Amino acid sequence: MKSLPNILTSLRLVMALFMFVALAAASGAVPYLSANLTPEAQFALQRWAVYAFVLAAITDYFDGWLARKLDAMSMWGAILDPIGDKVLVCGAILGLMSLGPQPMVLLPAGLILFREFTVSALREVGAAKGVKLPVTRLAKWKTALQMVALTAQLVVAAWGAFGLTDEPSIRGPATVTADVLFWLAAIVTLITGAQYWEQTRKALKGL
Repeated sequence: MKSLPNILTSLRLVMALFMFVALAAASGAVPYLSANLTPEAQFALQRWAVYAFVLAAITDYFDGWLARKLDAMSMWGAILDPIGDKVLVCGAILGLMSLGPQPMVLLPAGLILFREFTVSALREVGAAKGVKLPVTRLAKWKTALQMVALTAQLVVAAWGAFGLTDEPSIRGPATVTADVLFWLAAIVTLITGAQYWEQTRKALKGL
């Protein structure tokens, strides 16, 4: 039972990979496979990619909860969990971009990717110096907000795959809501990135 949290984290990585490949294939980016896909198959891949993302996002909560509940906190889990989060978020952003032009999403998407890679580099540099960067409460909320915002963006981008109406009075507000959530996620992401930067700077300065 104590291995269950790590299994869920590993499954998140697998689902993140599936989601990205499915979105890439649906957009025509996978050689040989994409060329033989019918429109129905493309829509099916988009739907399953969104389902995989949502399921993977849910495991992000349950693996940590189970680790605490089962007293199964481990070094391997501590390494895999943030990797799983970043792979899922970055894969979803790249997959989202593959579905077509997303003008309102491009800037916040780039800012989120910039922050994620920067914090990963900070953690690597800090670890080499014996400096640990604990996950803050705001960073946990940041991850949850990213998951919600990306789910909304993926649904809007794959709107036709879900058979949703193109009525402007429905799709318009849905798009605006998804964009606002994504921009909010980007802002909170940058704030947490600045916090980690300051933590690292102070820690390295004290060495």
